[in-house]
Amino acid sequence: MLVTSTNTAGKPGPRDSEQRLTLQPLLPQFIDDENKSSTEYGIYPFHTLGAGKICNGYESLAIWIAENPVVLIDGFSGVLWNEVRRNLSAVFEQRGIQVKWADISEALKPVEKIESLIKPFMGENESLWGRRSTLSLIEFFDSKKLAEIKVENELTIVYGTGASLASISSAPVVYIDVPKNEIQYRMRAGVINNLGADQPQRSVEMYKRFYFVDWVVLGAHKKSLLSKAAVFADAQWIDDINWIHATDLNRGLKEMSTSVYRVRPWFEAGAWGGQWMKEKFHNLNKDEVNYAWSFELIVPENGIVFESDGYLLELSFDYLMFADNRSIIGKHAELFGDEFPIRFDFLDTWDGGNLSIQCHPSLQYIRSNFGETITQDETYYILDCKEDAGVYLGFQDNIEPEQFRDVLETSRQKNQAVDIENYVQLHPAKKHDLFLIPNGTVHSAGINNVVLEISATPYIFTFKMYDWVRLDLNGEPRAINLQHAFNNLKFDRKGEKVKQELISKPSVIDKGEGWQLVHLPTHAEHFYDVHRVEFDDEVEIETNNSCHVLMVVEGSSVTLETAGGKKSVFHYAETFVVPAAAGKYRVRNNGNERVKLIKAFLKEEIGWI
Repeated sequence: MLVTSTNTAGKPGPRDSEQRLTLQPLLPQFIDDENKSSTEYGIYPFHTLGAGKICNGYESLAIWIAENPVVLIDGFSGVLWNEVRRNLSAVFEQRGIQVKWADISEALKPVEKIESLIKPFMGENESLWGRRSTLSLIEFFDSKKLAEIKVENELTIVYGTGASLASISSAPVVYIDVPKNEIQYRMRAGVINNLGADQPQRSVEMYKRFYFVDWVVLGAHKKSLLSKAAVFADAQWIDDINWIHATDLNRGLKEMSTSVYRVRPWFEAGAWGGQWMKEKFHNLNKDEVNYAWSFELIVPENGIVFESDGYLLELSFDYLMFADNRSIIGKHAELFGDEFPIRFDFLDTWDGGNLSIQCHPSLQYIRSNFGETITQDETYYILDCKEDAGVYLGFQDNIEPEQFRDVLETSRQKNQAVDIENYVQLHPAKKHDLFLIPNGTVHSAGINNVVLEISATPYIFTFKMYDWVRLDLNGEPRAINLQHAFNNLKFDRKGEKVKQELISKPSVIDKGEGWQLVHLPTHAEHFYDVHRVEFDDEVEIETNNSCHVLMVVEGSSVTLETAGGKKSVFHYAETFVVPAAAGKYRVRNNGNERVKLIKAFLKEEIGWI
């Protein structure tokens, strides 16, 4: 799909390039009518709001701000506040409007006090993991300094992350968001800091602090403002901005939570990354060395995009959950709250390399050590593969844990290769196979696979044991986490038991003329299940008050129509979500070959929480 934009079809302008370290394009600010529909996998899916709902530019925002005596401009981490102020100031000066600016960051506690405050959540210095923060944003600020912020006779603007905490009543709030991928590109460029920090750190340390502290604290703060803010804005572009009134945003969120939607996927290269997505998804930047991951539906990091009059505006996925989690996940809302429980992503090793030999933490372990609610129970669905593809899964029957650890310790210390098949089974992989990876299971995706990873939502708790004696894309060794791994490995998942219990056995559970419903059973420890709907013409599906996450895994495209009459087209390999509140929906095949549609959903009985 070709797009046009005020910043050259999503390509960073000169100043954008200075502020972000990536080969990936920016989301276009504008898309014309000719290019709003796609005939293949699209990287910029959006929900249309109708005409006149999204406003463009700092000039229009400044005019709205100037109608008020005082405005609080709050926002998420990663906002370039100096650029926001510079762009607004240029409009005010041009119009002769006097403004008093108050930078809320001046009311933050001293850096050393904030460091002490967050220390319990940062884990060990060399660890990749911390513990999910229980702090609130107000704890980062000096209450006396907040109280000293006063309104002057001229227009007063309090700005910065946490600005709405200023002791000023009745002032309208503008909330500025930045997508998580752009936050990380800015982090890698060294142009942003963590919450309460005075300078950038190494990317790995900044990300850990983002994940365990900043994003948790600021997510809760964002939720508190969803019903209070008057304006929401997207500031991922340096010299421009798109924004929306709260009433129009809330109406759009309501529409999405009762129909169907895609989130905006984003893509990353990696040490083992392959070439399949680069070849198949024509909108991706071909200059990237490879694509290892696609964040299809890793909602802690995905955004949702709205469109009006061609203008695009991206906000984080959690707005949907904050607004109405019950419409999204239905009868499971009380169990999961604002946490969307299912994850879809691609692992591309086509002409690439093997993933690390790894495992994930048990439920008790992830809760007690990292403060998470649910753990990283996974499955590998083989979307595509070459004839020599395989999946490493489970131990050989003769595994000796102490010997295995000694071999891995020697490999790490001496940078020595291991014949891993002496210890871990390698199973041949075929299209549409489903491999089951409950926590504690040793596993890896082998070369020449395109894996649709269907999983519980947590996504960073991978304990690597062996990484094929290779370096990452920056020429650095990848972290090995033997202690965490051996605290969680289940060595009884070995021998013939692996084939019996960890490779799904599909069965047809319903059928009719031109269609059949295939059950791909998951493990007892998985709280989600998987169906494959196969049909020639069309099928009707009922949500039964449960959320469905779907993907076209064979066929060109489908048209999905909800009970409310909303029609949406989804192409091969696109992930889309039908919320519980949508009720019945009909899916029509747009091609000549039989469609195969993967559907993941939460099990009726989930007894472990």
